[in-house]
Amino acid sequence: MIAVFDDSAVVQAMFRFEETLAGAQAAEGIIPETAAKAIAGVCNAQLYDIPALVHAGRRAGSLAIPLVKELTKTVALYNQESATHVHWGSTSQDVLDTAMVLVTRHALGLIDTGLQTLIESLLDLAEQHLATPILARTLMQPAQVTSFGFKLAGWAAPLVRARLQLRETAQRALQLQLGGAVGTLAVMGDKGGAVAHRMADALGLAVADAAWHTQRDEWVRLGLEVAVLVGSLGKIATDLSLMAQGEIAELAEPSGNGRGGSSAMPHKRNPVSAMIALAAAARTPQHAAALLAVMGQQHERGLGNWQAELAEWPGLFLSAHGALTALAEAVAGLHVDTARMRRNIDALQGLVFAEAVSIHLAGAIGRPQAHALIEQLTQQAVASGKQLAEIVTDAVKADTCLREKIDTAQLLVLFDAVAATTPAETLARRQLQTLRAMMKTMQPPTALA
Repeated sequence: MIAVFDDSAVVQAMFRFEETLAGAQAAEGIIPETAAKAIAGVCNAQLYDIPALVHAGRRAGSLAIPLVKELTKTVALYNQESATHVHWGSTSQDVLDTAMVLVTRHALGLIDTGLQTLIESLLDLAEQHLATPILARTLMQPAQVTSFGFKLAGWAAPLVRARLQLRETAQRALQLQLGGAVGTLAVMGDKGGAVAHRMADALGLAVADAAWHTQRDEWVRLGLEVAVLVGSLGKIATDLSLMAQGEIAELAEPSGNGRGGSSAMPHKRNPVSAMIALAAAARTPQHAAALLAVMGQQHERGLGNWQAELAEWPGLFLSAHGALTALAEAVAGLHVDTARMRRNIDALQGLVFAEAVSIHLAGAIGRPQAHALIEQLTQQAVASGKQLAEIVTDAVKADTCLREKIDTAQLLVLFDAVAATTPAETLARRQLQTLRAMMKTMQPPTALA
């Protein structure tokens, strides 16, 4: 991803714009064919001093200005007449916006491929653990027993939706930018539209209804979809880091070769992939906020806000790709301790089955009385250190009404952790089918590249 937004990559994309512009204008008879060939012959970033261009761009206010200047000088070395046709009827923002669209398309291809890898790993792991009991936790406290496969499906689902949304949004946002000085293509006369269509076809981009120099809605929406993806990755990283804590120890990231070690404590096994994803998720809201903040661009060309958008854009994609890559590595080698998951459930004395027991007793004595009774019995279990199943069974035997209406064997089934996963397993199985079907509609993985 660093290479995608490297200065040389952006400069080459800008040269590609200039080459395509000249070719399209020659095809429409706006400039001579010889000029288009002369321009195309030197539209190679390797021929130029890129650090010098970047430095000059800071003084000029746009990288496009020194780039066009140097391109014109280089063409003039071979043909003075052809040099007069460089950048004909275009403007700096046309060049830079289109270049950013081109490199962003490549960036989205990397994200799309990374998403496929991570999603498939999560779905495969979910299939393996559909019936694996694990504690569900609400407000950071043990709540009920669920299925680990259900939890994994919950991690994967937002990623599948993000992949679909990114593809759909990209189809609208990856547009050619061509408007000329104030968006009207006035210099090209009645051939401006034809030039735009030729350029878009050559670059594989959509043709915009009009120049979007200061209408940034579709472009910003694409950036916000990337930000939402990073938020979903942050959710996975949060759960993973919590479940990897030594006191919980239900999951562990891959280890070995110094991965996750500590310079001071040899016993440490740090969840470094989760750390990377969490760091990315912490930075991303600022990128997203900046994109929204600069949408109020002045008139036909923004002053400062468009430039701020350019500065924020690469960081957003770097965060997304970094988090994706880190979590894909973690999930591919994730250690799942099913025995520890079960021990964590058993250590709670059956308290996580209290709701199910209360509902069962409600059939005999009504819900308010059942809820009050189970609340009292759970307090006894906590105070005595006994299993809730034992205390409830004793209470049923001691109460004539309950003893006549409650089957003790059926009651004890409610304390079976594996049986308690059934609702979650059923939902997860259905959800996995839906998610896999959605993934099949998004082949091949590199469609955006």
